[in-house]
Amino acid sequence: MGKPSANAPLHRANDEELERAAQISQLLADRTRLGILELLLVEGEHSVGEIGHRLERPIPAVSQHLAKLKTGGLVLPRRDGTSIRYRIGGDHVALLVENLLQHSEHVLHATPPHHREPAEAAPA
Repeated sequence: MGKPSANAPLHRANDEELERAAQISQLLADRTRLGILELLLVEGEHSVGEIGHRLERPIPAVSQHLAKLKTGGLVLPRRDGTSIRYRIGGDHVALLVENLLQHSEHVLHATPPHHREPAEAAPA
């Protein structure tokens, strides 16, 4: 799977593509789901229980959020024995989440953390 280019030429989206993009945007418009995606992007594969523990969220709620993210192709499941592990849904999803989070940093900070030197970006 090649890394998607931010400079790839775009075509005019048809109604079906615009509708699907709007549905995916709605999936991203939830703090818990975005937190799940950020966790998977930064740390890689996790089980439902691990995600719940890391995000301090109830496992049933995390499971419901993962089901929604899965329908949008934003996460991919992998069976590991008796459990299921989830990972980010591909390079396009990784780029989408990364750009969304970096844009929010630009809105919130004069110098976004992803533009700072590593020592400068670390919390005090």
